[in-house]
Amino acid sequence: MKQIANEMSAVQLYKRLLTYVKPYWLVFGAVILSMLVYAGSETAMAALMKPLMDGSFVEKDPFIIKWIPIALIVIFIVRGIANFLTTYGLGWIARNVIMTLRSEMFDRLLTLPASFYDKSTSGQLMSKLLYDVEQVADAATDAILVLVRDTLTIVGLLAWMIYLNGLLSLIILLTVPFIGLLVYKISSRFRRISKTIQDSMGDVSHTSSEVIEGHREVKTFGSQQYEAKRFDKVNQLNRRQRMKKIATEATSQPIIELIAVLGLAVVIYLATLPQMLDQITVGTFISFITAMFMILTPLKRLTKLNSKLQAGIAAADSVFTMLDQQPEADTGKQQLERARGDIRFQQVGFQYNANSRKVLDDISFEVKAGQTIAFVGHSGSGKTTLVSLLPRFYSPTEGQIFIDEMDISDLQLLDLRKQISLVNQQVILFNDTIANNITYGQKEVVAEERIIAAAKAAHAWEFIQKLPEGLQTEVGQNGVLLSGGQRQRLAIARALLRDTPILILDEATASLDSEAERHIQSALENLMQSRTTLVIAHRLSTIEKADIIVVMHDGRIVETGTHQQLISKGDHYAELHRLQFQQQ
Repeated sequence: MKQIANEMSAVQLYKRLLTYVKPYWLVFGAVILSMLVYAGSETAMAALMKPLMDGSFVEKDPFIIKWIPIALIVIFIVRGIANFLTTYGLGWIARNVIMTLRSEMFDRLLTLPASFYDKSTSGQLMSKLLYDVEQVADAATDAILVLVRDTLTIVGLLAWMIYLNGLLSLIILLTVPFIGLLVYKISSRFRRISKTIQDSMGDVSHTSSEVIEGHREVKTFGSQQYEAKRFDKVNQLNRRQRMKKIATEATSQPIIELIAVLGLAVVIYLATLPQMLDQITVGTFISFITAMFMILTPLKRLTKLNSKLQAGIAAADSVFTMLDQQPEADTGKQQLERARGDIRFQQVGFQYNANSRKVLDDISFEVKAGQTIAFVGHSGSGKTTLVSLLPRFYSPTEGQIFIDEMDISDLQLLDLRKQISLVNQQVILFNDTIANNITYGQKEVVAEERIIAAAKAAHAWEFIQKLPEGLQTEVGQNGVLLSGGQRQRLAIARALLRDTPILILDEATASLDSEAERHIQSALENLMQSRTTLVIAHRLSTIEKADIIVVMHDGRIVETGTHQQLISKGDHYAELHRLQFQQQ
C-alpha cells in the first residue's frame, strides 16, 4: 500500500513542511521584515548611483557631495543588521524544525511494529534521522532565505529600473519566461537525483554500521578486502549521484546567466544609441546598468536554490513516509494490573504476509500460572515466532491467545507487556552503568539495596564487586566490556527486578560455556520461581524439569508431554534427545 507522503506533490510536501515553521511565526515575521530591509538596501545602492553621478560629477552639487558618503555608510550598517537578523533568525528556526522532526521520528521509531524493523536496516533509518532531516531543514529555512530575500531584491531592482526607463526594463523582463522554463525542466531531475543520493547515503550508513558492529568477525575471517570492496561499491554510487547533481548545477547556472546577460547586452546596446543617450542622464544610465548587474548575483543564488529545494523536497518525502508509517495497533481497552499467569493458545496461526507460507499452524496449548512450558524443535520450526506473539510483537493471523482468560488483543499494549519479562540469547545492554541497565524500564527510582539483591539472585554480584566502579561501571556499547555470561546475568537481574508474572527465556544459555551455564542455570531457577515461564531451548538438558514440553516441526505441534513421557514415547523428542546425547 502506498504511503501518504509518496502520494503528495512537491507543493503539498512543501506546505506540510512549512507547518513545522508555523509555531515560530513571530520570529519568521521578523526575519521576513529583515529580508525586506536587506532587499531595500540593495535597491538603495543602485538608486544612489544616480545622484552620485549627476550631483557629484556632473552638477558638482555640494549637498550631494557631502551626504552621499554618509548615506553609503548608513545603507551598509542597515544592510549588515538586516543580514544578521535574517541569518540568525532563520538558523534558530531551522534548528527548532530539525529538533521537532527528529523527536517525532524517534517517537515513531519507538512505536513502530516489529514487522517494520524486519524490512528496514539500522543504517537506512539512521540516514533518515540524521541526513534527510538536515536536508529538510535546508528546504524549510535556508531556501526561504534565498527565495524571499533574493526575489525581493530582484523585484526592488526591477522596479527601480522600470522607474528609470520602462522600455529598457521590458527587454530584461522578456528573459524571465526562458529562465522560468529552464528552471522547471531541471527541477524534476534535481529531485530524482536527490532521492537516489538519499538512498545511497542509507546504503553507505548501513554498510559502515555492519562493519563497525561486526569488526571482530571481519578481522577473524580476514574479510577486510571484501568489506572494502563492498563499501567502495556503495561509496562510488554515492559519488556518481553527487557528480550528476553537480553537473546539472554546473550546466544550468551558466545557461541561465547567459540568458540574463544576453538581455543585459541588448539593453546596453540600446542604451548607448545616440537617440537614447539624448533622453537619459549619465546618472540614470549608470544607475540602470548598476541595477542590471546587481540582479545577476541574486539570480545566480536563485538558480542554485533549485537543487537545494528539490533535495529538501525529496528528503521531506523520505521523512514524512516514515512519519506516516502506522504505529503498533493498540486497540485494546481492558486494563490489567497484575496477571495470575495462566496462558492459553487456541488454534493460533501466523504468516508474515498474505503471499508467504504459514509460519505457525493450528497451535493450541495451555499452561497454568507458575508452570514452565518449554518449546523444542529444529531451527525454523517457529518457536521464536510463537513466543513473539505473546507480547504482541506480531498479531496472530488466526486463532486467539489468552492471559487469565482475557484475549490479549483486548488488553492495552502497555498493560499486556508489563506482565512479561524477556531474556534473550542476544542480550541487549545500553551504553550506561550496570545499575541503570539492571533498573532499565523501572518507572521509579530503585533503592541500591534492591539492585544488589537482584544482582545477587542473578549470580551477578560477585563479578560486579570486582569491577573498578561496581554498579556505576559503564558497560560499553551493547555491553562489549563484559563477557557473554556476565551480560546474560545482568539481563536476568533486570528481569528479577521487573518482577513480572510471565517470563520468556529464548535460548538463554545456548552460547555459554559450562562454567557460565552453571551460574546462569542457577540464576534462572531463582528467576523462574512462582512465574509462568516459556522457555525456548536447544540444550534439552536445561528443560528436563519443565512441566510441559512442546515439540514443534514446520510450524506445528507434533508432541506434548513431560520429559519422561516424551522419552518413553520414543518419537520426535526422544530422537532429538538421542542426537544431542551422541554429540555430547
